[in-house]
Amino acid sequence: MSAVLLSQHLSRFAKSFGTGLVLLHLGGSALATVVTNKHPLRVYILAGQSNMQGHANVTTLDSMAADRTTAPLLKEIRDETGKPIVWDKIWISSIGCAGNGYSDLIEQTGKLTTGFGASQEEIGPELMFGITMNKALNEPILLIKTAWGGRSLITDFRPPSGGSRKFSDYIKDRWKERKLDPDQEVAKISSASGVFYHHMIDHIRMVLGDIKRVDPDYDPKQGYKLSGFVWFQGFNDMIDEWSYHDRMQPGGYAEYRELMADLIRDVRKDLNAPKLPFVIGVMGIDGLKGDSKPPMSNFRIAQSAPALSPEFKKNVLAVPTAPYWDEDLDALQQRKERLNSKLDRDFRKRPDLSQEGREELRARAFRSEFSTEELERMKGISNGGYHYLGAAKILEPIGKAFAEAMLKLEGVRKD
Repeated sequence: MSAVLLSQHLSRFAKSFGTGLVLLHLGGSALATVVTNKHPLRVYILAGQSNMQGHANVTTLDSMAADRTTAPLLKEIRDETGKPIVWDKIWISSIGCAGNGYSDLIEQTGKLTTGFGASQEEIGPELMFGITMNKALNEPILLIKTAWGGRSLITDFRPPSGGSRKFSDYIKDRWKERKLDPDQEVAKISSASGVFYHHMIDHIRMVLGDIKRVDPDYDPKQGYKLSGFVWFQGFNDMIDEWSYHDRMQPGGYAEYRELMADLIRDVRKDLNAPKLPFVIGVMGIDGLKGDSKPPMSNFRIAQSAPALSPEFKKNVLAVPTAPYWDEDLDALQQRKERLNSKLDRDFRKRPDLSQEGREELRARAFRSEFSTEELERMKGISNGGYHYLGAAKILEPIGKAFAEAMLKLEGVRKD
């Protein structure tokens, strides 16, 4: 075939192939090199409260090595020298996790590694989520994380479609019992309604408006695709016995269920992404036993409900996090808390005891109560049960599970 005919043939091939084709003319002949067009940058939003922030201290990563289910994940987080891996193709903008972690609108940006949790010494589900997505897609991704601790969906994250909050007579009677003015309380709570929903949307829009500020490698000609949203929140609603005074009964969290559906609709509307894949992290504190123990069982049902609705059937998944709870660590933590409470009571009876004396007595009591092996395992705990024990071996598998659910929604995983 002549060089001219080969060139024409390759040109037709390029059009049918739908990919860039570079023709290299060398010594009168033509060689074809297929150049894959760049895909739009994939953008994923991670939102919620303290457990999306992540309260696992980086020191708890060591405990992942001793567990065969988490040891492989640790190899994705740290290199063979124990140094945290910095992922070149995963960029992150995180807000609400610096400063005091509550109301500060301080942003952290950079390549994904440890230190994007509730503080620079902590990690959350963002780490294994980003790593899992990047490995599966083999494409650069951008994470936008908006998370504030201690926030509820019924007030702080209340979506616009939820309308003005209604306050029952039950709540008003409780205020009166505490000698509070119901009108003043309504005004105070109403002024906070939806504030963090709008903080979330505003930050997402700001990042998307200038992606290169966060990801210097971003090519505006390449563009971006808003690819998914992960929601991990709920503790403040679950324990709010005034707002959900029927929470011990089936259906007691009906308002949360409705607000969760409103949140999905409003996020999609405000971000102009009508079918945005949405993953809901279902609260897993207390592990699998919570499935049959109110109010946790009722709350999990309310969180999961939107994923079962025909409206959201193909683009919303609820991911139970209870399977990743560690019963052994929880039992050790409860023993630790009981011992500390006893010691604190004893110390109050001895006001003359120095701080150094107290520390020595506490250390001696711990060595007596726990075996050497148990003390070693307790290093995998850095926070309370409401923060999944601040355990990397719990939060990182959760991040991976969120990613796998997202990949399923995107059609990358079929199982």
